[in-house]
Amino acid sequence: MPDSLVFRDGRRVTFVAEGSDEEGPFLRIEHRLPRPARQAGPHWHPLLIERWTVRRGRLRFRIDGRELVLGPGESTSTGARQVHEFSTLTADVVLDHEIRPPLQHRRMFELWHALDTAGATTRSGLPRNPLALALLWQAQDGYLAGVPAWLQRAIFGGLARLARALRYEQRLDEREGRVD
Repeated sequence: MPDSLVFRDGRRVTFVAEGSDEEGPFLRIEHRLPRPARQAGPHWHPLLIERWTVRRGRLRFRIDGRELVLGPGESTSTGARQVHEFSTLTADVVLDHEIRPPLQHRRMFELWHALDTAGATTRSGLPRNPLALALLWQAQDGYLAGVPAWLQRAIFGGLARLARALRYEQRLDEREGRVD
């Protein structure tokens, strides 16, 4: 299955395995992160469990207010509803990432990549178009920390519905040569 997405800034996301085992459905990803930067701001997922193992480089994780700095061979994980964020501290980081259940996480990375390669993201990787931002928010299967979930559902959920009604995501997929 390995299939990779390369972003304009050199980040690479490789889908290593997807399936189900005795613990349930999973998605395994390898991230190659070329430079020190914030990778994910504070957010949480109602259902997802994530696990990261550093293969090369150093990262800083903050999970429910607890800060961890991890190097090669070290791992951490988050459970459902735990607020987490992370940054790379060194260049050329290689990180294994497992998501259970994967829900829409693969689609999130594919959508993010399509937006990035279309030049529709800022230097920090955020979509410029609010409709695209809403679709990306919805695909991450979670919430931004510090903003009430009901408010995010109202604003981003409403914008995501509008984006679908306007066929924004479908037009983006067609531009990328994907027809789902």
